[in-house]
Amino acid sequence: MTLQDRISACRLCKDRFAATATAHVPRPVVWFGDKPRILIAGQAPGMRVHAVGKPFWDRSGDRLRDWLGLDHAVFYDQTRVAIVPMAFCFPGYNAAGSDLPPPSICAATWHAQVMSALGDVPLTIVIGSPALRWHLGAKGTVTDTVAGWRDHAPRVFPLPHPSWRNTAWLKKNRWFADEVLPSLRARVKDVLQ
Repeated sequence: MTLQDRISACRLCKDRFAATATAHVPRPVVWFGDKPRILIAGQAPGMRVHAVGKPFWDRSGDRLRDWLGLDHAVFYDQTRVAIVPMAFCFPGYNAAGSDLPPPSICAATWHAQVMSALGDVPLTIVIGSPALRWHLGAKGTVTDTVAGWRDHAPRVFPLPHPSWRNTAWLKKNRWFADEVLPSLRARVKDVLQ
């Protein structure tokens, strides 16, 4: 059984998910192959991704693909792009309808194995607080970590989550579109050639 098969069969959070407001069953969304050129290290699938079984198959994905300058075909080509969240399953919603955080047991169980299997990836794109903490040891805010992107480039680019909930953040931090995105797109193009 491959690592991907073992993750797909994982049911560690079955009871946890059953107790959420969504009362859903685990559905790990596993999206990586051998020797990708780009690793997208994210947080966890949302409800739409849970339903479809394809990562970033939502408006956040539309925004992320735009940020990277990638079309669907390249973005979903597992020989080029690996998408590895901190939790492979949708964590669910709480009673107020807010997203629950990625369960830490998922990363503790699978993340090191996946990173080892992927090997030396030329470009890692780290998205959102949980991934920034795990991959970069970030202790400050997302804004501070993303503002320090030059400390990690060109091999790693820290990004805010591409959620439409972050539209106000993007408007307030125009430097992100002016400075980070052109450098990120150039690096994406470079590693895929």
